[in-house]
Amino acid sequence: MASKLFAPPVKIRTRRAYFDCRYGQLHVRTAFPTTGGFDEQATLFCLHPLDASSRAFSRLLPLLADVRSAYAPDLPGHGESDPSPTNSVADAAAAIADLAGDLRLRQIDLLGVQYGAAVALEIAGARPELVRCLVLAGVPAAERLKAVKQQRLIVDPAGFADASFGADSQVLAKQISAFLCSHVQTA
Repeated sequence: MASKLFAPPVKIRTRRAYFDCRYGQLHVRTAFPTTGGFDEQATLFCLHPLDASSRAFSRLLPLLADVRSAYAPDLPGHGESDPSPTNSVADAAAAIADLAGDLRLRQIDLLGVQYGAAVALEIAGARPELVRCLVLAGVPAAERLKAVKQQRLIVDPAGFADASFGADSQVLAKQISAFLCSHVQTA
């Protein structure tokens, strides 16, 4: 009888999909909350470093999807995504904005690591109505931070040094989730 009352927690699984953008297709890893998403918070996009792909977030993604959908795209020209003409930060930002539009998202939160942080700042500057909060690791230039108005959390890039995030992934996920949850707007 007791075993029926206490079911183990449901493990959040990641999925992979392709989405169209102006440069071809983006390969995207996804994780969704077990609540079905009806009461979820702003969707989180995780943007990887220059020498990586969405695989860098494979351990962290399910940990961040407890109360929100989380997407980790391979930026154009990385992983399994088609390249853009110039492989620039602006091209990557445009592709991520296309993804948000295809998903019909009004607001997103962005987690960017190094190159991904530069892309996140580009999106936040170009589309301030789309980006609610930023979590940045390995921020490019301080003057770029001044150009955006969104609430932001700067995390130690050393926490992202190991692509698998190892044992630190739970600590990092809690820090990120606490920040994002503290900025939920009430209606």
